[in-house]
Amino acid sequence: MPLHLHFIPPDFTTAEFKDSPFAKLEPAPADGILPRNYHASSNLPEYLHLPEHGWVLAPEGRMDAVFVVKDGTIAVIEARNVKKGDFIAVGRTENGKEGIYIHAECFRQKEESTDKFTFRSRGTRETPFSYSYDSLYEVLRHDRENGHIVWVLGPAVAFDKDSRNAMQGLIEEGYCHALMAGNALATHDMEAAYFGTGLGQDIYHQKLQPLGHYNHLDILNEIRSAGSIAAGIKKLGITDGIMYACEKHNIPYVLAGSIRDDGPLPEIIGLAYDAQDAMRAHARKATTVICMATQLHSIAFGNMTPSYKIEKDGSVRPVFFYIVDMSEFSADKLANRGSGQAEAILTNVQDFIVNLANNLSRRQK
Repeated sequence: MPLHLHFIPPDFTTAEFKDSPFAKLEPAPADGILPRNYHASSNLPEYLHLPEHGWVLAPEGRMDAVFVVKDGTIAVIEARNVKKGDFIAVGRTENGKEGIYIHAECFRQKEESTDKFTFRSRGTRETPFSYSYDSLYEVLRHDRENGHIVWVLGPAVAFDKDSRNAMQGLIEEGYCHALMAGNALATHDMEAAYFGTGLGQDIYHQKLQPLGHYNHLDILNEIRSAGSIAAGIKKLGITDGIMYACEKHNIPYVLAGSIRDDGPLPEIIGLAYDAQDAMRAHARKATTVICMATQLHSIAFGNMTPSYKIEKDGSVRPVFFYIVDMSEFSADKLANRGSGQAEAILTNVQDFIVNLANNLSRRQK
């Protein structure tokens, strides 16, 4: 596996943990209500010290959830889903003194300079991304067969002929196991398939078409009249694009609604918490996440994605999270919200996806 980050488990035989108490558990007083001093989970590996079980690693690390413990098994649950009587881990120290330990420095990193003064210690638009691309090619080739690759896409991916074709190709070649998006990505992708436009502008030569501002509304109307995206694709004779590839290859997608949606498409999940639950199901399985040109979806999915995954053989691997955008804002916002593992590639998303498709296709030959 091309992952240069190796999980280093804590040494629970050391004096640091020798006298650690068992984690304290208290019952939830009512549905959706937590006991006082509850412990809020992070996206980092966390261990609970449990009687007869020792130090147990939580099966996933997710921000702002709680640990529900039963028979030595830890479940990571949102507060709104807690049931009365569930036993919740309580305690707010993270160093083992209350039977809770957060293992932050868990993956072996490459050697870094220890100089106190350095240049270029933070990723910006001046940062070279050759190594980031090469690492991503390797990770994607590995995870195509051995992982769960999730794409979080904004509509800009469908506004360009080449980037749309590239994303379709990646789906068809097995580099996508789930797609997260909103109404706009799916609508404009099918607008491009039927009219050749994105918001009325030709996706190749960028010329505005007569009455083109009706095109996405007409697509919405046609798909809604057909009853589903799959039925609409068949009805309209659509034979290319991102949504076409997902339907053809049975790739699951979650389309989360927003206040500003027009239409929307029949598959749009209009209730925020239902959309969150649907997205979280893929966040739990994700091994690599690539977010492109969608700040709100990127931040939302970043907040629900663990930084690690326990494999079937019990080994622990990192979850790779890439944020692709033309500005530092999305990456900074993710880091400020706790998703410090997010790696930024600051570039035009159309150039990024075409680069990715070209290199991955070339390596398959």
